[in-house]
Formats: sequence, structure tokens, C-alpha cells
Amino acid sequence: MKKIQLVSALFAIALAACQPAKQTADCPESKEEMKPTAEQLDFLGITNADKLSAASKRALLWDEELVRGNDWFFKYETYDLKGDLAYEEGVVRRDPSAMIKHDGKYYVWYTKSTGPTDGFGGDIENDKVFPWDRCDIWYATSEDGLTWKEEGLAVARGEKGAYDDRSVFTVEIMEHDGMYYLCYQTVGGLYNVRVKNQVGLAWSSSPNGPWTKSKEPILSPADNGVWKGEEQDRFAVIKKGDFDSHKVHDPCIIPYKGKFYLYYKGEQMGEAITFGGRQIRHGVAIADNPKGPYVKSEYNPISNSGHEICVWPYNGGIASLITTDGPEKNTVQWSPDGINFEIKAVVKGAPHAIGLNRTADNEKEPTEILRWGLTHEYKTYDYQYIRGFRTERMRKHTAKGVVKGKDVSVKDQK
Repeated sequence: MKKIQLVSALFAIALAACQPAKQTADCPESKEEMKPTAEQLDFLGITNADKLSAASKRALLWDEELVRGNDWFFKYETYDLKGDLAYEEGVVRRDPSAMIKHDGKYYVWYTKSTGPTDGFGGDIENDKVFPWDRCDIWYATSEDGLTWKEEGLAVARGEKGAYDDRSVFTVEIMEHDGMYYLCYQTVGGLYNVRVKNQVGLAWSSSPNGPWTKSKEPILSPADNGVWKGEEQDRFAVIKKGDFDSHKVHDPCIIPYKGKFYLYYKGEQMGEAITFGGRQIRHGVAIADNPKGPYVKSEYNPISNSGHEICVWPYNGGIASLITTDGPEKNTVQWSPDGINFEIKAVVKGAPHAIGLNRTADNEKEPTEILRWGLTHEYKTYDYQYIRGFRTERMRKHTAKGVVKGKDVSVKDQK
């Protein structure tokens, strides 16, 4: 299988490269001498075939089809929705699930709360520390994907003392064999900075409910990190532990190869800044049954970047949109086995917390499922609302005024 290397210094460690103190000297060649063709030299703009920088060596290893094609690349725009999902003062609606279709209507589930965010400075027992604190999961329907009707509460917080009694939020939907499954984040007890989020599950024979909730979480953080001291400081650790030692976020279950792959975002105790971004990575847990038990993959983490989970089946494997955090942010990746991902495109950006259109023809082209869907946007830090997005493949780049291949105006060229 062809491989593509990220155009980042991160991957230089896998190749022969010059040391900073030897920038004027010849770089050592790799064990197997590279012999680029004349066509490669011309396309990549390499001056001397016998004087290859680390960047040129990486470029020569790029997947030729990806370099010259753009099947995985897209640009996007967002727009307001109509009906009950339009912005409402004093109400938080965020983190839309994927959309499914039932009886001629689109369905979406989302995080909902009311009132402003107080933060951690006050009484966390009674205050609202985040926009996604003190939330429940609601749902809405639409005939056209534009005008939405809020149908009501789907999954509520648990009773006092339950693992989900503080908040349930960031939900995803899976439809399988006539049943519907909602997986979501949970917080129980006091929402302090060291609280450990978990993942819950609810199921129903109808998208309209009623929903039966799992009595226990289906996924929890790793337990091998050690906090330093008693003060509520999430950066103070004796041992950081696994990539998901603090929180498991943004769950999404995909039926795949006869099993169920639960993709999730991991946050590590004592989270650091790496390559200028938050130390966020993704993992996967696998089960034989939608209700679990889910066992974390021995190969976790399966990404070194990302934020919200956005995954879909494609070409016998799993595609993933990686956004926001880490050295590989704003990339589209694909895995032949759901675990080992390769970069397929670098995009300029993507909507936040994407709600995919699961009715799309996944196999039409790699990003067909991204042609339109839902996202959320911050009106203020206190209040977010759900919007629509659309994308298109970027097929060419030209300056304004170019006609029939001739450049008649270059005023907009940079």
C-alpha cells in the first residue's frame, strides 16, 4: 500500500536529515540512495538530484496519486438554520450528532442547557462551570435538513449519585438491525478540574424513544495516572498515565467488520502542549455487541492529533477528519483496518463538532459524507447554537480574471 508522509518536521525523524550545526554541509543520504526521475524533479521543483534536503526526501516518498489529485480535499462554508434550531438567547445547543433519516424525516440529537457559564471560580456544587455542564440530550427533526422542529428531551441526567447525575452531552447516534443507540459523555458528582468524564449508552427500538440507559459507563479513562497533591490542578501530576488517563470524550460507534468500533478522544492527566497545540489524541475500543463490553485497542492511541471525533466508513476502511489540536490537525486520514491511519489530505479548516449526514453515499467519493451536515458555532462563550455547513471539492486554483487558460488579470494573485 502506498504511503504518504506529512509535510511536517515531525516525520523528519524517520528520514536522514541535516543537523542544525551542519546546515551548509552535505546531508547524509539514506541507506537506500534515492534516484528521482526527471519528471519528479520537475514537478517538485528540486534543483539538484544529488543534493536532497530532508524536505525533498520526504516529498519523493509522497503518494503520487494524492500529490496530483484532490479527491480528499474540500473547502467549506456555514449557514444559519431555520425553525427551532435557530439561535435562541439564553439557550445552549451544541455538539450535534450525525443525522439519520426515518419515516421521511432527518433526525439529530444534541447537547442542550440554559443560562450562562460561571466557570470554576465560584460554587461548583451549584454553578455551571462549562457550557456543556448541567446538560441533557434533546432531539429535533426536519423534512429538508434546513428547517428543524425540536421534539423534546431524549436522554436526561441521572438521579443523584449516578455516574451521569451532573451532565450528559456530546452525543452520537448509531442505527443497527432496527435498533438505535446513543453514546455520549457523562459527568457525575462535582464538576471540578480533575473530574474524570466517562461514556454512557442509551438504546431504543425507535428514534423517538423511550430510551433505556446503561446502568454503568461503557468506557472510562485509564487508571494509571497519579495526581500530585490535593489541590484542584489538572496539570500537577506525579505520573501522566495513558493518553486517556483523565477523560474520554466525543464517543462515536461505527459497525465495522462484524464488530463495533467505539472511537473517542482522550485527554491525559497533566496535559501538555506539543508542537504548539494541546496534547489530544484519539483511541478506539472494540466490542462484539453494541452494548459492550468495549475493550480498548492495544494500539491506542490511533492518532497524535485531533479534537472532536468525525469518522465514517469508506472503501473497506474508516476515514477520519482530524481538527483543532496537534501536529496533524486539519487533515483527512484513512485506515484500511480502522486503527492504522494515513494522511490523505491537508485542508484549510473544517466546521466544529461535525454532525455527519449518515444518509450519504459513502462510496461515491471519499468526502461525499461531508457535502452537507450540521455544526455548532459560538455566539458568545456562554451560548452556542447549531448551524448548517456545506462543502465542495476544490478542483483548481486560479487568479481572478483567468479566461480559457489565459491570465488576463493578476491583481488578486498573492
